[in-house]
Order: sequence, then C-alpha cells, then structure tokens
Amino acid sequence: MNLGLAFDPLIPLPWLIGAAVVAALVALLVIVSRTRGSLLRALAIALAVLALANPSLTREEREPLSTVVAVVVDRSASQDFGDRTQMTDAARAELETRLARLKEQGAEVRFIDAGGGAGEVDGTRLFTALSAGLADVPPERVAGAIFLTDGRVHDIPATIAALGFRAPVHAIISGQAGERDRRVALTSTPRFGIVGQPQTIGYRVEDEGAPAGARVAVTVRRDGEVVARPIITAGQPAEVDVEIAHAGANIVEIEAAALEGELTPVNNRAAVSIDGVRDKLRVLLVSGEPHVGERTWRNLLKSDANVDLVHFTILRPPEKQDGTPINELSLIAFPTRELFQQKIKDFDLIIFDRYAQQGVLPMIYFDNIVRYVEEGGALLVAAGTDYVSDGSVYNTPLEAILPAAPTGQMSETPYRAKLTEAGQRHPVTRALPGSQSDPPAWARFFRVIDTQGARGTSVMDGPDGKPVVLLDRVGEGRVALLLSDHFWLWARGFEGGGPYIDLLRRLSHWLMKEPDLEEERLRMVARGGDIVVERQTMGDAAPPVTITTPTGQTRSLTLTSAEPGLFRATFPADTLGLWRASDGTHTALVNVGPLNPREFAEVTSTTETLRPTIQATGGGIWRMADLAGGVPRVVAVRSGERFAGEDWMGLQMRDVSVVRGLGLFPLFAGLSGLLILLAGVAAAWAREGR
Repeated sequence: MNLGLAFDPLIPLPWLIGAAVVAALVALLVIVSRTRGSLLRALAIALAVLALANPSLTREEREPLSTVVAVVVDRSASQDFGDRTQMTDAARAELETRLARLKEQGAEVRFIDAGGGAGEVDGTRLFTALSAGLADVPPERVAGAIFLTDGRVHDIPATIAALGFRAPVHAIISGQAGERDRRVALTSTPRFGIVGQPQTIGYRVEDEGAPAGARVAVTVRRDGEVVARPIITAGQPAEVDVEIAHAGANIVEIEAAALEGELTPVNNRAAVSIDGVRDKLRVLLVSGEPHVGERTWRNLLKSDANVDLVHFTILRPPEKQDGTPINELSLIAFPTRELFQQKIKDFDLIIFDRYAQQGVLPMIYFDNIVRYVEEGGALLVAAGTDYVSDGSVYNTPLEAILPAAPTGQMSETPYRAKLTEAGQRHPVTRALPGSQSDPPAWARFFRVIDTQGARGTSVMDGPDGKPVVLLDRVGEGRVALLLSDHFWLWARGFEGGGPYIDLLRRLSHWLMKEPDLEEERLRMVARGGDIVVERQTMGDAAPPVTITTPTGQTRSLTLTSAEPGLFRATFPADTLGLWRASDGTHTALVNVGPLNPREFAEVTSTTETLRPTIQATGGGIWRMADLAGGVPRVVAVRSGERFAGEDWMGLQMRDVSVVRGLGLFPLFAGLSGLLILLAGVAAAWAREGR
C-alpha cells in the first residue's frame, strides 16, 4: 500500500495561482507589521488557499509484476549444418535450468523459436521474432534477451532505440571457430534474354577460412543440362555466356567444386532465372490455291501476337498463259529463291496448305526444306485433294520426311474424327474440348485422305481407323500431316463447330518446340505452400522421381495418374531455395522464394555480426564450445552499465507493479474542511483577543 497527496483545484489554475500570490503578500504584510497573532493569521490565510486547491489523501493498492526474460532460439536452415542443432538444443536445456532460479525472484522466462520453413521471409530474423514475442510486455518489464544462434542474423536493428527496450542483449553462438566454406556469389545477373542469343552472367567463387587464389572447377548448367565447365581462380571475378534455349524461365546454375573440409556444399551453387523472350515466331504459310478454309489458318496465326506471319497464295502458276500483258497483272511474284534458299532458316515453321506442285518451286528447294527440317525446323502439310494428285508434295524430296504416303484414294463419307489412344495422352490433343464424350462433341468431317506406311504418332483418326492427324520427328525437326481439309468446318460453326483453335494452335506450337507440349517432360511448379510435380509421358506409367531439396537432402516421390498421359504428385515446400526433381532421364527445377536465399549465402558461424549491437546494450557474446554446459552463469543484476563477464551474463531485474485499487480522502471536503478552516480562524482570533 502506498500513501500520497493529490490536488483537484476548485477554481481554474491561473486563478488559484493569483489567489496564492495575493495571500502570500497579505501574509507577508501581516508578519512584517508584527501585530499580535500575525503568524496565526498567516496560517489561516494559507489554509483558505489550500482549501481552494482541494487536497486529498490517496491510497494505492499495488500488485508487483514479473520481470520478463526472452530467449530466442535460432531454428533457421543454417543451424542444420554440422552439430549446431545438437549444440543449440543442449544449450537451451542448460539455460532453462539456470533461468529457473530467477523464477523464484519473480522472473518470467519466454522461449521463442525463430526461423525455419518456406513461409519464412528470406534470411534469419531473430529480432523480428523477439519483438513479436514481447509485443504484450511493457519495456519496463524486460530484463534482457538471450539469442541462441550461429551468429548469421539478417534483421539487426540500425539503432539501439529500435529494440524497443533498454536491457542487456546476450548471444551464445553455436558452431566452431575457424570453419571453412566455399560459396558462389553472383555479381551480374540478366533478367531477360532473346531466345537463341547468349547472355553473360558474372560470378565469383569465395573461400572462407582457406587461402585465396585456389584454382576451382566450375560447372554451369541450364535447366539441368551442362553447358560449360570453366576453371577459375577463387576470389577473382569471372563471367560465362549462356545461350537462352527457350521462352519462359531458363534456370542457370553455377556450381563450384567442393572445398576440402568445408562446412556444407549447399552454397557451392548459385542460380539465376533468365526469362527467355522470343523475338517473334516466324511462320511461312504457302496456300496452293484459294479455298474456303484458307482463312482459318491465316486468322489463327494472325491472331497470335507472338507470330510473325508471311503468307503467299498461288493464284497464277507460271505455265498459265492467257495473253494478259505482264504490266497489267497486279500479282506479286513469289520470291522463291529468297524464301527457300536465302532465308529458309529464319522461319520457325513452314506450312503447305493445299499445295500441289505446279512448277512454282524447283525440286532443289524441296531438298532445302528437307535439310531445314532435319536440322531442327518444322513442317506442317495441311493436305486435301492435292495430296492424291500427280502434283502431290509427296512426289518431291519431301517424301523422305512426310509420315505417310497417299494411296491415291479418298474416303468421302461423313464421320466424326476421334482421338486415338496415343492422342488421349499426347499434349497436343490431350483433354481436347469435346473429346470426353463418345462420339466426340464436335462437327463431322466429310473427307479423309487414304494413306499407307504411316509412321510417327497418329493422334486423331477417322473411319476404319484411318489417320487424320499424324505427328513425327525427323532428325532434329518435326513434321505434322493433316489428312483432311475440313477443319474449317469447325471454325465456321457447322453442327456446333469444334475446338479448331485449341487443336491448331497446340499443333503449331508443338512443331515449334514449345516446352509445355513435349510428349516426355518432367515439370515442377510452386503453388502456394506446395510443390506440384508433373510427368508427361506417352507410356502407361511414370517412374518414381527423386526430389533434391535446397539443402542437398534427397527423397523419393511416387506419381499417380491424373489423366491419360499425365502423372502428378504434391508435397509441401518446407525450405526456401532451388528444388530439383529427376527421374533418371528428365530433370526439372523450381524455385521457392528467392533463388539464392541469404540463409545459405554465408554459413560459417560468427561472433562479429551481432557484437556491435550486443556491446551497445552492455551484454556479452560467447561460443557454446568454449563454455561448460554451453552457456555462461546467469546473474540477477539490479542496476549497472555492464551486464556480462568472461563466464557470466547479467539480467536486469525490475521493480514494476500495477495499481489494482485506489482510495481518495479529500481533506477540505464537507465537515472536516469546515472544521480545519474554523480552527485556523478561531486560533487567530483567540490570540489577537488576549
């Protein structure tokens, strides 16, 4: 219980001050005049002024509050290296035992785990965890904070005031002094690159705890494929040129050979994601004659902003002679030499739409097309009646690469094309809208070209199993053959139309080697807090996948069938960094959070990072390996500037309480106040009357 005196003036404070000044002058005048009873008169005047101030006696009922000690335990990924986790757990248990003695003195100990998991912000943030753990504690109750960590902390406050309390901060460091480690640091990383062109990446290999200048073997990978193996000098800047292979994310890894006796090889690898941008897909469309479905191809390709279309329609073959003067013709000459000899390699796809040999293209140009495909180009032949004519493109050197030979016959009965068993699995036609029903929910066709000796993959067939869409790989390139010229019926909405946009767009992009449309492909995608692994295959099953975590640990993952040709599995992404999946043949990469987490950048334990902040608070810093039990002695300190010694750490005990009850007794209120004033006046009157 605490007693006190409080004032609640009956008049405004300026008036009360004025009254006090006047009363003091009158009392001084009375005392100076030395009249009888002057002191008692002055006392009576003072009591009158005091009554205006309305004093009250107060009584407080206080409850003492505990002193709070915060212990922050670093659970970040860097604590998993070496024996740090075991050292930290042992130190925590010993510290809990020693801090138990402070509980007898009214202390409250809070253990706060910080770091760990993919949901954490990049880096070790112990001070953020400390602030959150003490959010409900007034600064006056904090006795101090103790960090159990490897010293690699990334949210150290810029000033001591930013701590939010004035109390000692101590750090007990796990790990060993003089640890060795090698890491790759990126110095310049491009964000974008044109597909087919190289980009330069700058990097440096740094050795900690080892002499500089060592020769280091480096492996550079793009999407898991080795593209370079340079030898560089540790500590010196280096550069490597990597060609951008495809549109979208190209993940480039730079991995240095391990250093003997190093702490971990995890940070021997750094990665950069470069978004590949196509300058534009160049497509050459050659229509052999005007026909009703010609605009289907043109409109589809022109609607794609990523396609640069060059379209020619053969309106007047060279042998046509009708007496029209040349200077009166408004036709554009077909630049065959420029397109099929000089610039053929500039195109990503060549389409022959209802094209029949009419002497426009010399045979040597078809040889050029064959070489173009074998060296990585793409050819699509949209066939019609032209394919069974004497001028069929099959009767050219293209015979070597076309996947089926015409028999010279056509079937012209109505039918609904349907996906083959392979077509249900192939990325070009898998889950094609309308294919789920039997018969498929799309319009009928009325013609199919009969062929023989088909090779490659038939993804869509017609009556009697006759192929309608054939896909094939030739050398490094690809070829597609459409054996019906009625796909335009889908575009016109005949009998409800059909998914011509989906089919033809997927087909053209498969020919141009879009990665998502590869028949055999392993893919990883980060979705929320999970990683999804997908395996596209034409087979009946997918082999198990080996998952490699950012810390180098491996696990096996079994994929289950999600739909024909697609197998999938999901697991939690519990670590920041670059994840890798491999089934022995294919490799996939996905990044969770930053590509190169700060948590793995510098992993050697250190006492220097936290030292300035700790010394500014009067605290201390020690290594667990240097202390008995892994922690120093704990000492309760009431005041002082220094809270640490060689083998002890101090915690500032606080005397803090909270008011639970308050009593108030006005001295000049009611009868008591009247009696006091009357007593003063009566005493002055009695002394004066003697």
